[in-house]
Amino acid sequence: MSVDMPPDAPLIDPRAFRLTEAQAELAALARRLGQEKFATRAARYDRDATFPTENYRDLHEAGLLGICIPKAHGGLDADFQTYCLVAAEIGRYCGSTALTFNMHVSSCLWSGALIDGLELARDLRAEHDARRAIHYRRILEDGAIYAQPFSEGGAAAAGAVAFSTAARPVDGGWLVNGKKIFASLSGHADYYGALCTELREGEEPSRRHTLYLAIPADAEGVSVTGEWDPLGMRGTVSRTLIFKDVFVGHDAALMPRGVYFEAATRWPHMFATLSPTYMGLAQAAYDFTVRYLRGEQPGAGPVKRRMYPTKQIAVAEMRIMLEQTKALWFQMLCEAGPNPTKDQLLRAWAAQYTVMENANALAQRAIRTCGGQSMLKSLPLERIYRDSRCGSLMLPWTAELCLDRIGRGAVYETGESDE
Repeated sequence: MSVDMPPDAPLIDPRAFRLTEAQAELAALARRLGQEKFATRAARYDRDATFPTENYRDLHEAGLLGICIPKAHGGLDADFQTYCLVAAEIGRYCGSTALTFNMHVSSCLWSGALIDGLELARDLRAEHDARRAIHYRRILEDGAIYAQPFSEGGAAAAGAVAFSTAARPVDGGWLVNGKKIFASLSGHADYYGALCTELREGEEPSRRHTLYLAIPADAEGVSVTGEWDPLGMRGTVSRTLIFKDVFVGHDAALMPRGVYFEAATRWPHMFATLSPTYMGLAQAAYDFTVRYLRGEQPGAGPVKRRMYPTKQIAVAEMRIMLEQTKALWFQMLCEAGPNPTKDQLLRAWAAQYTVMENANALAQRAIRTCGGQSMLKSLPLERIYRDSRCGSLMLPWTAELCLDRIGRGAVYETGESDE
């Protein structure tokens, strides 16, 4: 952090939003890392489209790679809400780090707090607990990074059909074949937490048979192909991932058989973990604008522009949009859990849509308010704008899918049709 830059205020005020002391402390830790270290590196990762390796070393050293690992396994035991608060603070300073951090943490959140909130038979839970301990030790002791390749270019990532990446049962485990596109952390993760369809003899591929398998990056048959030169989120390095007859043992399972489908059905908020990154970017766009108008933005010079009424009105409009976005987003975090009501699910989609759309809308307003200099690549706003544009496109809850589900859910009850 520059000596001229005071510590940033919390994105979510602990008193106003009644955070626990532990939540506030973890968010503050992420904020310090972001402001002091991640922000200074973000431009380089973006320019070169390189993975934020140094940031992950810092995250491991701070214990945040294990943020959602249960306390019994040595982790920080953060729940869904706490993780989202921390990830949003990271997103303020480096969108690519926050987005890839989500992919890593989801392997722990889904296999940890999410599964712990579902009913499992005692023997199945004991088996799962023994298996997840293997993955957790790798993360805590070795700093292992887990990815979560999801998209395949079809409708599977949206939850409409079975994943085409297939896991065929063999002695001792599975043989995995398939392709994942936009696979963040490709070439940099130690394990790929791939969603696959288990092939069952005499049965059609089904979403009910989805497996969540941690595939070692150095396993025979794993390869990374293609270039990575996108508009935004360039540091995610989301190249194409190929699995060709890759063997993994039963210990690779991050969830027991059949549990992913149950979780996706009963714990739908699990797909909202992308939103914190963009909540952080929304805050970053506002923060930049205020600093710029006050003449306090590093690299932009000490000229003040705050005295113009048009600028003040623009900042007021941005603040209102930011507060509206935070309020809806935080309400969604408070309601996350198994078996949400219809209204809670509609609100989750509304929150996802609002965060993803408003992050970029705030960045657009920031550019218009600050003027031409703010578009220079030497300043962070131009990167914030490009990174924020990516949010509405991200499966499984793209902006279009959220609108479609909200609209249909509002006028139809479950099982209703017009036929």
